[in-house]
Amino acid sequence: MALWVRYRHGGTEGIGTLEGEAIRVHAGDLFAAPAPTGEVLALSDVMLEPPVRPGLFVGLWNNFRAAAEKGGLAIPETPLFFLKSPRSVAGPGAPIVPPASYAGRVIYEGELGLVIGRRVKDVDETEAEAAIFGLTCVNDVTALELLDADQSFAQWARAKSCDGFGPIGPAIATGLDWSGLRVGVALNGRVRQDYPLSDMILPPARIVSLLSREMTLEPGDVIACGTSLGALPMRPGMIVEVTIEGIGTLRNVFAPEPAAPA
Repeated sequence: MALWVRYRHGGTEGIGTLEGEAIRVHAGDLFAAPAPTGEVLALSDVMLEPPVRPGLFVGLWNNFRAAAEKGGLAIPETPLFFLKSPRSVAGPGAPIVPPASYAGRVIYEGELGLVIGRRVKDVDETEAEAAIFGLTCVNDVTALELLDADQSFAQWARAKSCDGFGPIGPAIATGLDWSGLRVGVALNGRVRQDYPLSDMILPPARIVSLLSREMTLEPGDVIACGTSLGALPMRPGMIVEVTIEGIGTLRNVFAPEPAAPA
C-alpha cells in the first residue's frame, strides 16, 4: 500500500509518497510508474495540492441502501450520475467559498473517490477493477437551492460545480480494500456522517464497468461513489473533515471570515 500526494514546495509542484510526516519525492507520471528521486521533504514544509486533477469528475446519486430506504427510492441497476466541473476541484486546506451571488444552503457530502489509472472503454468488471489506481476522499459540496431553481430543469451540474465545491484528498491510497472501510464526516469535530462502504449498492468495479460502456475513462479521472445519511448544511466558519481510514482526513473550512487587514 502507498499514499500518493501532490504538493507545492518552493514554487514547484511535485508528487511523492507520504510516509508519516515525510514525503518521499518521485519523478515522472503518477500513472506510469514514477521513480523515487532520493529526496525527502518534511510534510510541514510543503502545501498539499489536490492529489489528482481529473479531466472527468463523475458523481453518483442514490448509491447507498440506507439512504435509499429512508428516501423511499428504488434500488438502481446502473449508476445514476452527474458531472462536476473539473474546475470545482480543491485540495486539502482550501476554503470552500460559495459564489457571491448565492445565499442559500450549502451541504457537504463525504464520499469515497475512485481514481482511474488507465484508459478504459467498454470493459468488464475484472478489467474495471484493474483500472482503479487508488482511493481518495471527496467532499461533494452542493448549493442546494440551485438544484431546483428552475422547475423545468434539475440543475445538478450547476449546483455541484461552483469553484471549490469538489475538495479531494489528502492522498490517493493504492492497494487498499474499500469493502471494510467507513466514511466519516465531522463538523467542528462533531461527527455528522458515519457509514460503511459495504452498504454501497453498486460497488467500485461495477461502477467503472458500467460507466465505461458510455464514456471513455482516462488516467486521473475521478468517480465519487455517492453518499449516505447525514449530509447537512454548513454554517460559515465551520471546519468540515471527511475521514476514511487508510486514506486520511480531508479538512476544509466553509466560508471562512476574511482576514483582517494588517
